[in-house]
Amino acid sequence: MKIVELILDEEQDNFVEAISVVENPAIEEDFVALKTETKEYKFAEVDKDKKILIGPILIPNKPIYRKNGDEEYYIYFSRETVKKASQLYLKQGNQSNSTLEHNSKIEGLTLVESWLVEDKENDKSNMFGMDLPLGTWVGAVKVENDEVWNDYVKTGKVKGFSIEGYFADKAELSQVNEEELYADEVLKELKDVLRGVELETYNDYPDAAVNSAKRAIKWKEENGSDCGTQVGWTRAGQLSRKEKISRSTIARMASFKRHQQNKDVPYSEGCGGLMWDAWGGSAGVNWAISKLKEIDNK
Repeated sequence: MKIVELILDEEQDNFVEAISVVENPAIEEDFVALKTETKEYKFAEVDKDKKILIGPILIPNKPIYRKNGDEEYYIYFSRETVKKASQLYLKQGNQSNSTLEHNSKIEGLTLVESWLVEDKENDKSNMFGMDLPLGTWVGAVKVENDEVWNDYVKTGKVKGFSIEGYFADKAELSQVNEEELYADEVLKELKDVLRGVELETYNDYPDAAVNSAKRAIKWKEENGSDCGTQVGWTRAGQLSRKEKISRSTIARMASFKRHQQNKDVPYSEGCGGLMWDAWGGSAGVNWAISKLKEIDNK
């Protein structure tokens, strides 16, 4: 079965957007809920009234099963990616971004402690009966939402943490980058030969791609959004105006296929669907993949 390494997607501004409390964490490690008055959830002697969930957020090099249609495979995160994700989550000020089962945003949950396991024998996680691999990102989340605590934590409906973020398939991304790098080198060598000659560009992408880009731009103008990068919104502008684009730009559109698992996220609930449409949606991405093959075969 295929094993895929995921890395941080540098096309996105917010790499790790939120921590979700879930019933079945993909990393298969439950958190411990600390509260002295409730014995079945008390794991260690702590101060009274501490409503804190402690557990692993992301474990390096742990295979996580995934299924996409008929395709089955495993994903994993390297120790370096876990470290970067933990740092960027705090650097971007996302400590209070939380969701329930990756569906609904919830208030009143804040990451109050965050650390990486660097010494298994002396790590704080040992106090709570955890045996976590080196490089694991561990967090303590303060719960100041009585509904979440009483209806989900105390009842055992949620058992661990899961992250929400934008990651890319390292192998696919490397392949695309190598192709673009090669194309750029060839163009540099041919500059003198091609002086005064305009390189061929294309705008035979479908109207559905144009409409997707227009829809994303309109929503951003009417509602405001911090999603995506300047590159992404420049692309949306080009597509919405039916401008001609180069092979290099088409290659970037084709590589955006790696985000297709986020394409159905509603605009108001995250960046996935909005940026997918900004890059031309399914019609635009599929056209780019086909067009790239056509150009290179030619």
